[in-house]
Amino acid sequence: MENFKKIQMPTPLVEMDGDEMTRIIWKMIKDILLKPYIDLNTEYYDLGLENREATKDQVTIDSANATKKYGVAVKCATITPNADRVKEYNLTEMWKSPNGTIRAILDGTVFRAPILVKGITPYIPRWTKPITIARHAYGDVYKNVEMQVGAGCKAELVVTHPDGTEERETILDFKTPGIIQGLHNIDKSIESFARACMNYALDRKQDLWFATKDTISKKYDHRFKDIFAEIYENEYKERFEAAGIEYFYTLIDDAVARVVRSEGGYIWACKNYDGDVMSDMVATAYGSLSMMTSVLVSPEGVYEYEAAHGTVQRHYYKYLKGEPTSTNPVATIFAWSGALRKRGELDHVPELCSFADKLEQATINTITDGVMSGDLAALCTIPNKRTVGTEDFMAAIGEHLEALL
Repeated sequence: MENFKKIQMPTPLVEMDGDEMTRIIWKMIKDILLKPYIDLNTEYYDLGLENREATKDQVTIDSANATKKYGVAVKCATITPNADRVKEYNLTEMWKSPNGTIRAILDGTVFRAPILVKGITPYIPRWTKPITIARHAYGDVYKNVEMQVGAGCKAELVVTHPDGTEERETILDFKTPGIIQGLHNIDKSIESFARACMNYALDRKQDLWFATKDTISKKYDHRFKDIFAEIYENEYKERFEAAGIEYFYTLIDDAVARVVRSEGGYIWACKNYDGDVMSDMVATAYGSLSMMTSVLVSPEGVYEYEAAHGTVQRHYYKYLKGEPTSTNPVATIFAWSGALRKRGELDHVPELCSFADKLEQATINTITDGVMSGDLAALCTIPNKRTVGTEDFMAAIGEHLEALL
């Protein structure tokens, strides 16, 4: 745009680049939608798998500590390597999930909610209001310790007390080879999780559900249940009642049944793994995993924004062959808009907040005008809709954004 005075950012936000097709989209967003209008100020960290290998994953730790320093981060989707990825990228180690590492350092709660667009009907038609998944972001399977066990071995759970005495529980006497896994969590993190969920519910004036499997996990999951109950009764009950909202606990299997029968419009708090799975289910049921926002909020008020989906590996391989792709960039755009808005709020730069609002509106307007990626076209009931490639979709959003600005 000629004569457009670029918006200034006095404080950087932390930028975490990622992998595969989302890395390609990341650069498009910056080049087409951000840099023409913002004097973009970021502290850049390359969390692409090659650089995580080159730095022995130190770059992930550095990016999380930078997020604590600056208060706001935006993250691209990254690969969590499995055995196949170790071979594909010639890795020296099966590096842990970057998200898991960052969440452990920030000790926050992840809030995920669908982006609703007129003309895209959820697969569950009763869901007329958004369901926000509040996912605990510390511990459990993402910080697990696991071993393969040979036949004839005895596996024990051992806790050494400060005075040197030991407490032991037998896991299993292995008659045949097998596997074991050790999980942990800490009261402090569970307490932060509970307060974050309850504060968010009060802010949104929405009911809060919490679900675990305490009937089976009578100590581990029951500890989550008890901490939530204690904090609610002692700190939040009167405030919830004054706000006209409800907190209730149920088993995770009962919660799933309730969710499917509901109309939406509440916050569903889940343990780490449950939240991972259920947020994907909720996002897909609303239409597309690429239409799901995700923000990690720490107890100290640090925010890390990302898309809820992965690196879109299949499209990336097509892209490398020079074949056309129609990848949905919406959740990644909303990660940037969320981070820019929060940076503007913290730095008192209303122009940055306004830009973030208009970037989101331009993205929605593009879809409601009938221009969209293939996944949305398969769901959308808008007449005269048109499926376009990744670059054309981004260019169309850019045209709507320029018009709004």
